[in-house]
Amino acid sequence: MNVLGIIPARYGSSRLPGKPLIKVKGKTIIQRVYERAVMSDVLYKVVVATDDVRIYNHVRKFGGEAIMTKQVHCSGTMRCGEVIESIPDADIIINIQGDEPLINPGEISRLGRFLLEDS
Repeated sequence: MNVLGIIPARYGSSRLPGKPLIKVKGKTIIQRVYERAVMSDVLYKVVVATDDVRIYNHVRKFGGEAIMTKQVHCSGTMRCGEVIESIPDADIIINIQGDEPLINPGEISRLGRFLLEDS
């Protein structure tokens, strides 16, 4: 079974616009989240789901995979739902928060293994 990691990211936050592209020690928040997510040993693919071309281009520039979504989504989960339709070989989806640059890849793996055992 294939476990897909989706990182929803939007530029237009009301509290902190452009948050995914803010640099922390030389790398953007979204790059740090992406790099940590791909360290998980259960994810066969990680994609950033965004409605903003700046985020999309940035992710592609550092070698990540990104998918453009519609702007109508009111949550990251809805953004993930749109992406799922374009990746039919994903059996299990993990929604990885795009503003958590210190996420533990081991915790992503642990969740993925739990979901695999439960399916």
